[in-house]
Amino acid sequence: MIASLTMKPKAKKTEIDISFNPVGQFEETRFEKIHNVIFEDSNKASLKVAHEIADLIIKKQEANKTCVLGLATGSSPIRVYEELVRLHKEEGLSFANVVTFNLDEYLPMEQDNRQSYWYFMHEHLFNHIDIPRENIHIPDGTVANEFVIDYCLAYEKAIKKFGGLDFQLLGIGRTGHVGFNEPGSHYNSGTRVITLDHITRVDAAPAFLGIDNVPRKAITMGIATVQSAKRIVLLGWGQNKADIIKKTVEGEISSQVPATYLQQHKNCTFVLDAGAGSELTRNKTPWLVDESLEWTESLTAKAIVWLCGETGKSILSLTDKDYNDNGMSGLLAAQDSYDLNIKMFNRLQHTITGWPGGKPNADDSSRPERAEPTKKRVIIFSPHPDDDVISMGGTFDRLVEQGHDVHIAYQTSGNIAVSDADALRYAGISKRISYSDEAQTIIDSIKAKKESSFDTVEVRRLKGNIRRGESYAATRYLGLDDENVHFLDLPFYETGTIKKNSLSEADVEIMMDIITEIKPHQIFAAGDLADPHGTHKVCLDAVFEAMKRLKTEDFMEDCWLWLYRGAWHEWDINEIEMAVPMSPGQVLKKRYAIFCHQSQKDGVMFQGNDSREFWMRAEERNKDTAERYKALGLSHYAAMEAFVRHKFD
Repeated sequence: MIASLTMKPKAKKTEIDISFNPVGQFEETRFEKIHNVIFEDSNKASLKVAHEIADLIIKKQEANKTCVLGLATGSSPIRVYEELVRLHKEEGLSFANVVTFNLDEYLPMEQDNRQSYWYFMHEHLFNHIDIPRENIHIPDGTVANEFVIDYCLAYEKAIKKFGGLDFQLLGIGRTGHVGFNEPGSHYNSGTRVITLDHITRVDAAPAFLGIDNVPRKAITMGIATVQSAKRIVLLGWGQNKADIIKKTVEGEISSQVPATYLQQHKNCTFVLDAGAGSELTRNKTPWLVDESLEWTESLTAKAIVWLCGETGKSILSLTDKDYNDNGMSGLLAAQDSYDLNIKMFNRLQHTITGWPGGKPNADDSSRPERAEPTKKRVIIFSPHPDDDVISMGGTFDRLVEQGHDVHIAYQTSGNIAVSDADALRYAGISKRISYSDEAQTIIDSIKAKKESSFDTVEVRRLKGNIRRGESYAATRYLGLDDENVHFLDLPFYETGTIKKNSLSEADVEIMMDIITEIKPHQIFAAGDLADPHGTHKVCLDAVFEAMKRLKTEDFMEDCWLWLYRGAWHEWDINEIEMAVPMSPGQVLKKRYAIFCHQSQKDGVMFQGNDSREFWMRAEERNKDTAERYKALGLSHYAAMEAFVRHKFD
């Protein structure tokens, strides 16, 4: 087994320095009020943070001093803890001199509940290192109401007893909370009980299998407690954190965004990946802070699309004045606005095609796909059994209709997204049709299930079969033969819990086998990276790794990889390399294909912060893409699905 196929062995190979530097020293960072460092991906960043913590522990050991760490939970620090465990086991890093204080805990919450932060910390760190048990401090989620004030005061005193926090590790929530310091938290707040914001509870809902199971209160260190740490490092991963990172780093200090209080700290660094840092001014609109930019083709495209939005004009209507007035005068040094506009217009126009598999007997020099071979072998990789129709149902339909040899490969079973109520209903139907001991066992298991219990193997199998049946219904509706539908059931996913395993050799081999079997000319895969620790990302890593290992095979010379986005996000217009228009009739056909996935309708477990059903999100996203093309001066369609081609080095 391989723990992670995308990681580097050691952070020391990364040249990026995360040590604190005063903020705003350079023109490009003049809008920023918190020091931040951006890495290509969260893995490299996590390794760097882990090594800073390790270096601090060793420094304290050499001085015969205790190292006091403030620790966070959630998905963001998991890779940091994994590297610390590796350093302990493989390089002899000792935690004998370490004292830890965790930020928070749900209230009420038993320690043995799998959703407790006590359980999380022991599973990911404490059970694997030599830290003395008495040196571990995690807020007690069982403390009675009448004792909670005294308990919180004692937690504060314990931190001070050890001389305060030497290092505080933080994540950030979409409300801007650090710890559970929700909007409205005072800068001078200490450890206390807090009522959780609705958005925070929504974000936690998947882990608890529904928002109704998420506790409404928590114990948290206060803002003042966090600020007292000698060193603070905040981790921010994924595009879904980009907006709050921008508000925190560039906005005014406000109790409505508690993380902005960190602007006042003298040794605080935000360690971000590219997605989380994408909305910062120097990344989103670098021409506004750096007049000496190198105007690459991709940056020019990004700037022109942005300029159209700022001015409310179509591409061909932009003038020299528009460019000059919006920090883009450097572009005009080499060519005038007319030439820039024509080039950009043609670039976007050439992305539009009703032939996603290539148009036969046509000049393909300015088309997104090749004309030959006329009939292509295609694999659509779908992380869950519905991503294919949600994200590219119209393109799927086109490929089948135009005679290509289309294969759908569902990478995971999606079983955890089926509710117990649906499983009970199907088990009951099965029992009424023909009594079976297994059906009764499933019914008894679900009825006896406790909040912290895992699904039994039988229940997981039923939930997986529910989603298989729905997938067959959708693919048949779109005209695909059953023999072209593949269920891979990648092992990393089949844990029975929200927490998944790391990508393994077995996962990659399964991916390689199906690619080798089909020898595709096209592969479509989910490129939705809003959550860098989510299932979609692991599934994409599996695609990348399999294709990387197969690159020497002859058939791979003719294989192109196209990436689509999921239900929440779309590619930026300047990034799109293939846009497939849909007629009103195709929009409806896509909707009905999504409807086949009945377990994912009407209050699905993983709705996120968007109350719309998946078909609504997909339709509005596809309509919005078409409207954005129209606003730029291109042809108007009912809807469009968008893709970016991934080119390997």
